[in-house]
Amino acid sequence: MASSSGISSGTSGVQNSGSEEDLQQLMDLRKRKRMISNRESARRSRLRKQKQLDDLMVQVAQLRKENSQIHSSINVTAHHYLNIEAENSIFRAQVAELSHRLQSLNEINNFLTGAGTGDEEPYFINEPADGLMNNSWNYIYVNQPIMASADNLLQY
Repeated sequence: MASSSGISSGTSGVQNSGSEEDLQQLMDLRKRKRMISNRESARRSRLRKQKQLDDLMVQVAQLRKENSQIHSSINVTAHHYLNIEAENSIFRAQVAELSHRLQSLNEINNFLTGAGTGDEEPYFINEPADGLMNNSWNYIYVNQPIMASADNLLQY
């Protein structure tokens, strides 16, 4: 019996060692599958990150291009603004000069017509600016300087 119990324990030992090997192989197989799966997942993750980086680089290039266009537009607009400001400055100077001429003409007119010798209000020509151009006799004198002096006025 001792021999039979020895055989049975021997066969169970062989079976245990076989099932341990099978279990070990199964665990190794699962471990290899998990490693392969992890490698594939890491590869997909790297590809995703590379695609995101490429997309961001394209977006940076597009934004830089837009920024350059905006700067160019701002420079053109600033140039136009400065030109218009210069024109406005010229127009303001012309308005001031024409206002001064009109005042001088009104003073001369008042002196010649006798208006303004008393306490009454001085007479002013209140024609619009276009009125100067509507009268044909004014065309000759539009750009002529006003030549008046005290000597010329005393002759009358």
